[in-house]
Amino acid sequence: MKKGIAYSLIVLLTSVLAGQAQNRPMTEEDYYRIVTLPIPETVQLEVGGLAVLPDGRLAASTRRGEVWMITNPYLKGSGQPSYKRFAHGLHEPLGLLYRPDGSFLLSQRGEITHLVDSDNDGVADIYESFYKWPLSGNYHEYSYGPVQAPNGDLLVTLNLDWIGRGASLAKWRGWLLKFDDKANMTPIATGLRSPAGYVALQNGDMFYTENQGDWVGSGRMTHLESGDFAGNPAGLRWSQEPESPVKLKTEDIPDTGEPLYEVAKRVPGLKAPAVWFPHTLMGISTSDIREDMTKGAFGPFEGQLFVGDQGHSKIMRVMLEKVKGRWQGICFPFREGFQSGILRMVWGLDGSMFVGQTSRGWSATGKDNFGIQRLVWTGKTPFEMKTVKATPDGFEVEFTLPVDKKTAQDAASYQFNTFTYKYHRTYGSPIIRASERVIKHIQVADNGLKARIVLDSLKLGYIHEIKAEGIRSAAGLALLHNVGYYTLNEIPDGEKIPTSQWNVVAPAQMADANAHAGHTMPAATTTTPAKASNSPKRVIEQPANWSNGPDQVIILGTKPGLKFDITDVQVKAGSKIKWVFNNNDDMLHNCVLVKPGTANPTGEAAIKLGLKGSDMQYVPKSANVLFHTNILQPETSETIYFVAPSEPGDYTFLCTFPGHHTLMQGKMKVTK
Repeated sequence: MKKGIAYSLIVLLTSVLAGQAQNRPMTEEDYYRIVTLPIPETVQLEVGGLAVLPDGRLAASTRRGEVWMITNPYLKGSGQPSYKRFAHGLHEPLGLLYRPDGSFLLSQRGEITHLVDSDNDGVADIYESFYKWPLSGNYHEYSYGPVQAPNGDLLVTLNLDWIGRGASLAKWRGWLLKFDDKANMTPIATGLRSPAGYVALQNGDMFYTENQGDWVGSGRMTHLESGDFAGNPAGLRWSQEPESPVKLKTEDIPDTGEPLYEVAKRVPGLKAPAVWFPHTLMGISTSDIREDMTKGAFGPFEGQLFVGDQGHSKIMRVMLEKVKGRWQGICFPFREGFQSGILRMVWGLDGSMFVGQTSRGWSATGKDNFGIQRLVWTGKTPFEMKTVKATPDGFEVEFTLPVDKKTAQDAASYQFNTFTYKYHRTYGSPIIRASERVIKHIQVADNGLKARIVLDSLKLGYIHEIKAEGIRSAAGLALLHNVGYYTLNEIPDGEKIPTSQWNVVAPAQMADANAHAGHTMPAATTTTPAKASNSPKRVIEQPANWSNGPDQVIILGTKPGLKFDITDVQVKAGSKIKWVFNNNDDMLHNCVLVKPGTANPTGEAAIKLGLKGSDMQYVPKSANVLFHTNILQPETSETIYFVAPSEPGDYTFLCTFPGHHTLMQGKMKVTK
């Protein structure tokens, strides 16, 4: 009897738990599992490059100048990998290419190096220079690659120097270069700023990813062909060299603040991006690109691209299409939660993805300094917008699973907005020219896998934000990711849905109409702003009752690598403080003083501000925030005035620009 009761209770409990699991919201972990590779404490595996070998081993180059061979990276059997150093003494290699003969090629700062293990003892004994380029000695001279094109050519990208702005101090900085197997070099394209990620697709087309910076309003992916200019003028310094396919000059590039797409109409060779990654909404520091060639082993996204983000420690998904000879497409969130900043991704032999990570000097939301993790598809199909394609009058959305037709037919399930960015020499850009689009017609396919959506208008050159929060699958699932950002460079020809057939008679107003309108990225200045800019937590003029001036002046600056130049200051409780913040770095920063023990929660809250972030200077509305500056452009300054807290203790100052807070912190010790 007791056994029967116990069994019934077990069955009941199992049913309840199963029901709870079925009803809970699905997460990324349900579909794509992150497996962390153990790394010995003695190995600083700050990944610069990854390569998978035919025998199953994984090779990793590191920013510390080493190459490691990792046996059993799939954690089979005992589940433990083993590590052996293959090479060392290199200058910050940021790439790694395995050759069929068992050797490797990698880019150091000043050359492509060929590594050979001639005696087969598992250690490179030949370090041979394949091709050298000049260096200026600037700290920002990163060199990436090589990547091999389908025809066997080698591709390398060279980062710009930084001198308060992007600069090409040594020849070919800011360029994409091509090499044949005889080490003959051909410059291909320029206008690159920080081209850490690039790829040659199976069809031979080349794309690269770019980070926000001067002349770059937000992260983006651009298709590159010989003679293209991608936007940053610094590399044009070398455009008059005989071998240069680019003939533009620096003075040909206007600094009007118009969108890049519009400027490109007047500047021959200037290439508008195929895809924009809206800053902080889709990441802050784009990195590697991988084309899905796994034939379904990685899920339902064959032929699409995956793009890493170093700052937000996540991977995004990109679908491209070619319309009237121009590439365009959409980006979606895909998988977040990695342990450090993602720099490199490579396919494993089983169709899983190895993800190489590093954050030293480049802050990331992932808490670790470095790591390698493996992303594995669980075999379950997530409910996602699989593709979004432009139509003559709107978009066609394809889903991975059949939709509930009632929700898919309801205009209130969707929200469409358009916006763009300024193209100017200033670091980054606000969102500009934002407006909502109105849905006029929705047509759902009989099989429930597609929905054609007609809008009141499309805007060439603009980012089209597509939200589908109200959509449900036929099984009742919400979309795993309900937003995407489509960059529209061309509108395809074809038949439009006649207005007489439109079925959205009185379109529901979008819940967050004009969600982007008025968003600005304030340009900090070196002069004192107007008195009206004062606020209780940001007083930028000395208070009138400070007749004898401040009791103490603190001058704080920044250093490369997401650091303040001073990390400890001491003030007396209740004293009058003049706080001068100089942003000497090549990134946007602010300085926020918070209560003891609240730095990380404040930084995390800033990340979650989303579209409101730039308006709010990425400073959350919180009682934990005591005082703050605005976001400052590189090489600018702001001064604030405040009375130090009356309670002694260790207070924190930090930068709350998304992705910076984990590294960029200091201590203000308040004493009696």
